[in-house]
Amino acid sequence: MYPGKWAELSPDKPAVIDSATGATRTYRELNDRSNQLAQLLYDRGLRRGDHISIFAENHIAWFDVVWAALRSGLYLTTVNRYLTDEEAGYIVENSRSQVLVASHARADVARNIPKYAPDCHTWLMLDGAIDGWEDFETAIAAHPAEPLAEQPAGTFMLYSSGTTGRPKGILRALPEASIEDDANLVGTLQSMLWGFDAQSVYLSPAPLYHSAPLAFCTGVQSLGGTAVIMPRFDPVHALAAIEEHRVTHSQWVPTMFTRMLKLEESERAGYDLSSHKVAIHAAAPCPPKVKEQMFEWWGRILYEYYAGTEINGFTHTGPDEWFEHRGTVGKPVLGVIHICDEDGRELPVGEPGIVYFELPALPFEYLDDPEKTKEAQHPEHANWSALGDVGYVDEDGFLYLTDRATYMIISGGVNIYPQEIEDAMVVHSKVMDVAVIGVPDEEMGEAVKAVVQPAPGAEPGPALEAELMAYAREHIAHYKCPKSVDFRDELPRLPTGKLYKRLLKDEYWGKTGSRIV
Repeated sequence: MYPGKWAELSPDKPAVIDSATGATRTYRELNDRSNQLAQLLYDRGLRRGDHISIFAENHIAWFDVVWAALRSGLYLTTVNRYLTDEEAGYIVENSRSQVLVASHARADVARNIPKYAPDCHTWLMLDGAIDGWEDFETAIAAHPAEPLAEQPAGTFMLYSSGTTGRPKGILRALPEASIEDDANLVGTLQSMLWGFDAQSVYLSPAPLYHSAPLAFCTGVQSLGGTAVIMPRFDPVHALAAIEEHRVTHSQWVPTMFTRMLKLEESERAGYDLSSHKVAIHAAAPCPPKVKEQMFEWWGRILYEYYAGTEINGFTHTGPDEWFEHRGTVGKPVLGVIHICDEDGRELPVGEPGIVYFELPALPFEYLDDPEKTKEAQHPEHANWSALGDVGYVDEDGFLYLTDRATYMIISGGVNIYPQEIEDAMVVHSKVMDVAVIGVPDEEMGEAVKAVVQPAPGAEPGPALEAELMAYAREHIAHYKCPKSVDFRDELPRLPTGKLYKRLLKDEYWGKTGSRIV
């Protein structure tokens, strides 16, 4: 299903609500406006397989753009709203986008993007235009709110976050379908795994430029439900949104759980969460103790999945399975799992290695980067692909993630996985966030260091360092424990929950001249 169907069945129902302002877009409005933009794009010469981009904060007009692309057979690229003009311009140009929709709130950056993207010919701006840009409302008003004669299904071409160099476009084949066909993969998963339907109200507290929030909001709309978007995550505002909008479903990253759990008990207990039936989390493994605390608070409504933007595989676990297999990210729903060593040899049950998914064929490629595409493939099986995660499977076939391969610390010849240490330390009452990295050590090669963002009211310094190191020794083997603790006002973590750990490592390994704060 798509907005055209729901515009007929429930035209006045909100397709999306802004939790901060209360602004809404009904299904009739969404259908009409996405039709008008689709007509504009066609008039500007775009055809099936062409590309457009969007650069904006979380804004209800996102979905006008999304559905215009999806009903025109186009690729849509979302540009991280925090990028500089040069970084954003690189993505617009590299993605071969012919149209960019930006918001006036990002105008200071957007005004310089055209000089980095000479092949883009149409520049549309929401909420008023600056010199060189067309006003979005004026531009689409010149076109009819009628569907195109043909409406081939489009898809997303999103970019990697670029933690190890320039971001790469993740290119998948366009669907061989019409937008009128009931072929939304995410909507199907939502219905099958978590019971989404037309009555669902879905809370999305994360940035829409990220793949999961974008796909899940779009999936909800394909089912006729309502997406409630937050401008940015705030733990109290998230709880208030659940109460105000009678949210039934939601999606989170583990750092959001951690920050909600750090609230005062009076704040946590001050909201009616009774409508909330399903809370999904992904993007990073959740520390088991954090998840247990969330179960105690919200009940057995937490569901977890593991997947990447590449959609090369998908695992899932519900509450009961998780308690039987504590710490798992689930069993495969899409793909067959293989755990291999660095040479591609399969490893026995319980032994950690690179996580590969097997599909009938590789479902993606990295745009204009065959070398990076090949790096993701198994040395001998081109239809097995990996995202760089290390993990193992148990005898029942459940997957456990150990860490990213690039984050592993080798100290005195022993492999140490930072995630285990981070999971232990983040539940300490005086820790808001923590990153564990390996730093140079003459004797051991690498030493374990914890970089901590103290919780409000906690005083950084030698006393807190000693307290946290002693706490770590109580909970994990001594050889894994941090040999030192440094403090930061804030860690370089994206709103998506992804930690730019490379920035911290570069500092300690002498690859940058400035401190990360």
